[in-house]
Amino acid sequence: MAEEGLAVSNDLAVKKPREDEANGVSATTVSMETEGNTDNKSNNDYISSVIPGWFSEISPMWPGEAHSLKVEKILFQGKSDYQNVMVFQSSTYGKVLVLDGVIQLTQRDECAYQEMITHLPLCSIPNPKKVLVIGGGDGGVLREVARHSSVEQIDICEIDKMVVDVSKEFFPDVAVGYVDPRVTLHVGDGVAFLKDVPAGTYDAIIVDSSDPIGPAQELFEKPFFESVAKALRPGGVVCTQAESIWLHMHIIEDIVANCRQIFKGSVNYAWTTVPTYPSGVIGFMLCSTEGPPVDFKHPVNAIDAYDGKSTTPLKFYNSEIHTAAFCLPSFAKKVIDSKAK
Repeated sequence: MAEEGLAVSNDLAVKKPREDEANGVSATTVSMETEGNTDNKSNNDYISSVIPGWFSEISPMWPGEAHSLKVEKILFQGKSDYQNVMVFQSSTYGKVLVLDGVIQLTQRDECAYQEMITHLPLCSIPNPKKVLVIGGGDGGVLREVARHSSVEQIDICEIDKMVVDVSKEFFPDVAVGYVDPRVTLHVGDGVAFLKDVPAGTYDAIIVDSSDPIGPAQELFEKPFFESVAKALRPGGVVCTQAESIWLHMHIIEDIVANCRQIFKGSVNYAWTTVPTYPSGVIGFMLCSTEGPPVDFKHPVNAIDAYDGKSTTPLKFYNSEIHTAAFCLPSFAKKVIDSKAK
């Protein structure tokens, strides 16, 4: 997830105050010790003294609240053609990857997101062979897809090469997915890439997108889901990041409505806990195209902790938590089920 935000703070020398137009709060930029490549002019927009020495994630996507992590050291700051990129060492969650002021992953809890967004769809169909990942430049989804020995082809389309390079340097245990010989990296726009994909190409598509603000908004709209459906084989599956039930039910409601119009197989919403994501939870839309039926709630392609070619065990996903992920609290179930009528 990524979009507008306010990033880090420190108690070193204050340089000058400014008004942060993106989130409407007053911020004070500061100097800070960094390692690696630095673009101070662009990245100071995401350094504040709201809480000295802490990273605070503030955004209009979650107004009135902010999660904070204590910063030990900033390891990297840079500006790509698309966004500000930062890596810092936190006190309690290891290294943290931040894009435009919003946490993408931490070493401590990335497993919860990467494993669930991958294995919920891939364990729901027998013998997936061709998989496409849209976004996910850190490589974590690739690492998890590679656990499935039936998979023969893994394509990834990531728009920002800097995210790929930074992840390989600072998060090698996550970016290890790029080492797999089945992986082909396409650097470019995922929407455009999908439009050129021949119909029925993939068994599964995983959309590891940022929040629906700015360029990523297209990944939450009906034309994009139509392109996804076209690129899937009959009975193929898609799993896309689908926001927080505590913060974004209005967005989830629209996503569910669009998906029910487009995908004529199954349409389901699942969720998991990720402590460093806003509200501590994140959801997934799981849909299948018309064809062989898919029961997302009961996995048919089991994967154990050491399955596939990976040498590292699963930390979060198992068959029990797979089924449990589709159990929704009453307020969310009521809204989502209403879209089935």
